[in-house]
Amino acid sequence: MGQNSLTKDRDILEIETVVLVADDGTPIGTADKALVHDDNTALHLAFSCHVFDENGRILVTRRALTKKAWPGVWTNSFCGHPAPSETLADAARRRAGHELGIALTELTLVLPDFRYRAIDASGIVENEICPVFTAITHSTVVPRADEVMEWRWVPRDDLVTAVRTTPWAFSPWLTLQLPLLFPQG
Repeated sequence: MGQNSLTKDRDILEIETVVLVADDGTPIGTADKALVHDDNTALHLAFSCHVFDENGRILVTRRALTKKAWPGVWTNSFCGHPAPSETLADAARRRAGHELGIALTELTLVLPDFRYRAIDASGIVENEICPVFTAITHSTVVPRADEVMEWRWVPRDDLVTAVRTTPWAFSPWLTLQLPLLFPQG
């Protein structure tokens, strides 16, 4: 096998596929993640995760400037898309390791029916059925530069206040998820 074949095989393996879904959440196909997010994004399956440390602080991250949608925006700990044959929990564990270099414990599905549609400043649309998890980590955060440009552990109440008072500074999914996660906040 020549070098070009190896390169092509590697590129094929690195293509991230998202699961397209009907309005009721039933899978109806797949699409290349790099091609699905545009100004008319098809409804697809995703997940969000809010990670806490042993002191009860929540991890917030700032998306890398190279991200296609919402570059440079502060958001929840991490998000992702399950592969076609992957459970949401397995996808969350995989993505935590890939994006932040952390292992998760006590991974709990807390908002199984969360969904949203939002348009960023460049016109890119997110259109997701996006179940939400919480988890704990005891790992040191070591983020990938192409995913996360900054990160902080913050007290939960401080984050709730910041998002409530300055929602424009955060991702739309975070501003929608936090009041559901912490309604008394």
